[in-house]
Amino acid sequence: MLGAIIGDIVGSRFEWHNHRSKEFDFLTYKCFPTDDSIMSLALAQAILESKSDNSDLSEKAVECMQRIGRKYPNCGYGGRFMDWMFSDAPKPYNSFGNGAAMRVSAVGFAASSMEEAKTLSEKVTAVTHNHPEGLKGAEATVVALYMARSGKNILDIRDFINKNYYPMNFTLDGIRESYQFNETCQETVPQALMAFFESTGFEDAVRNAISIGGDSDTLAAITGGVAEAYYGIPASLRKHALTFLDEELLRILTDFENKYPPVAENNVGI
Repeated sequence: MLGAIIGDIVGSRFEWHNHRSKEFDFLTYKCFPTDDSIMSLALAQAILESKSDNSDLSEKAVECMQRIGRKYPNCGYGGRFMDWMFSDAPKPYNSFGNGAAMRVSAVGFAASSMEEAKTLSEKVTAVTHNHPEGLKGAEATVVALYMARSGKNILDIRDFINKNYYPMNFTLDGIRESYQFNETCQETVPQALMAFFESTGFEDAVRNAISIGGDSDTLAAITGGVAEAYYGIPASLRKHALTFLDEELLRILTDFENKYPPVAENNVGI
């Protein structure tokens, strides 16, 4: 799950100042966790607090996103989500925003089967993003991550996404100059997954995501989560990234990784 957080932090300084190249300083003092990191950790906490059969996961997702999210009111939430987060009676609002996909990496690490990955994805997503495209974006992200974590080849993962979720009939080079900021799942998740599919390692995947512009922190968060599940995270990068999290966020991450160990760093390639 730290991969999604790293992607978010790296992308934080590029969201409104796109950098259409893979050449840039990776983590700098200008970087910071945004709502992508906060909500990813909130859902991780929800998974930790839910019953063993996850029957109350939807309720825990609402509770944790509200409880934890309210402590970080200025980290970049969208307007409708902000209203939902501070509501006394939160209801799903038929969203297909890319927030559905940027926050679900914990699900891919906690799931014990493909079917469970899909079920848990719906449970934590439908409480806000209950539009079919919102549910699809979250599920595609979780499925790619689960497959990566399960040792599937990157080309097999791409083929599965292409057949079941989004056409992977483009290249990053082909869209880099024309791709624009977009907050929908359908115009963010395929691009984020392609950044992973064209990668040669964890850092390279995140650099790919940043290089196409758009909603940089969310793109890189989605890419980073899947890339971590496939490649693992270099120890030095992990150590550096943890310095960006405060005590509470670091505690949630530690508790989650203690129960659902991260993927060991490896040198697997295409």
